[in-house]
Amino acid sequence: MQRRTRWLASGALAVATALALSACGSGFSGSSSTSTSGALTSSKKPLTVLIGSSGPAETKAVTSAVGDWSKSSGTDAKVLAANNLDQQLAQGFAAKKPADVFYLSTGALAGYASNGDLLSYGSMLSNKSDFYPSLVKSFTYNGQLYCAPKDFSTLQLVINTDMWKAAGLTSSDYPKTWDQLEAVAKKLTTSSHVGLSMNGQYERMGAFMVQAGGNLMNADSTKATANSAANVSALTYLKKLLNEGVMKTAKDLGQGDGGQALGTGQAAMTVEGNWVQGELSNDYPNVKYTVVQLPAGKAGMGTLQFSNCWGIAADSPNQKAALKLVEQLTTKQDQLAFSKAFGVMPSIKSAASEWKSENPASAAFLEGASYAQGVPTAKGSADVVTNLDSQLESLATSDPKTLLDQTQKNLQALLK
Repeated sequence: MQRRTRWLASGALAVATALALSACGSGFSGSSSTSTSGALTSSKKPLTVLIGSSGPAETKAVTSAVGDWSKSSGTDAKVLAANNLDQQLAQGFAAKKPADVFYLSTGALAGYASNGDLLSYGSMLSNKSDFYPSLVKSFTYNGQLYCAPKDFSTLQLVINTDMWKAAGLTSSDYPKTWDQLEAVAKKLTTSSHVGLSMNGQYERMGAFMVQAGGNLMNADSTKATANSAANVSALTYLKKLLNEGVMKTAKDLGQGDGGQALGTGQAAMTVEGNWVQGELSNDYPNVKYTVVQLPAGKAGMGTLQFSNCWGIAADSPNQKAALKLVEQLTTKQDQLAFSKAFGVMPSIKSAASEWKSENPASAAFLEGASYAQGVPTAKGSADVVTNLDSQLESLATSDPKTLLDQTQKNLQALLK
């Protein structure tokens, strides 16, 4: 579950990120070496790699991969699993002693980039054309790809297969439209469980905004689009499901997320990312489930994606070796190894076919790569999303347009 928190800009992480960027920008301007011009720094100093690990499996896999690279390259490198990644990143930058390579979230990119803390190395990557375009957009700031996407996740529909069959439904009933989702949610709702559940937050409900043709900001987070007609229609639809009683938020069910709602038998369907598979297998091993793509909205297929990248510090004394390490860690070989070790999806297109063949039950998550959109990346947007999340929990009794009008104002204020 730690991985879920790291990938999503959920309330706790958004606040932590905001604090980290605030600390980083309080009198510490960082290095000006953020462009791709000029030679990279080089030294014999060992590299430090700071990660926000989901657990022992991830730490072991990354440590092993970095160790293999270190042996072949002759450059010493040490992996550190952070207790609090955002805090430790901020402290490192503030002290002018950052890790050379580190996990970096979409929500943190703009703040660190604007402070001059990051090396913008995207154009130097030998495999830059292999990354999914939507991921490239998420890590592009001021027209520059700053870092290599590490891995990613999309949201899709997760179904309890026993409840599905008990309601007389078959694979032909998998919902393809919003109307069909509403219909099966009604059939699945009983006195003991609700048809559909998800977290009452943008990081789940936002998938329906994308399906309607909207999102909180445009693709490069330079324009606020929160109160668009598309977004209003998406929240109005979800409000209808809530008021009909065929959908409840995970919080209303007394659960922390949709995976728990599904696992405890309180919901027959949920909207979650591929991290839910680890949660279900570890905590609810007897629950049978199927993953299918979310239904299309008025604008077609749509979902949200979540990702981290491999950041490189502008102050790193060995940027040249850091870049070579990142290129190795984002190869098909290493990314597929990470997938087997701790369940992530590779960020490169060349690994898609093999990943699908190795993970057929999860194929729907990767199918979303072609139409997924990222969360806002503008500096300060994480705080705005956190504020919206706090209001979406009460969507059933709120006016969608009013909620989105306030979010629009908050986002516009960031762009002035």
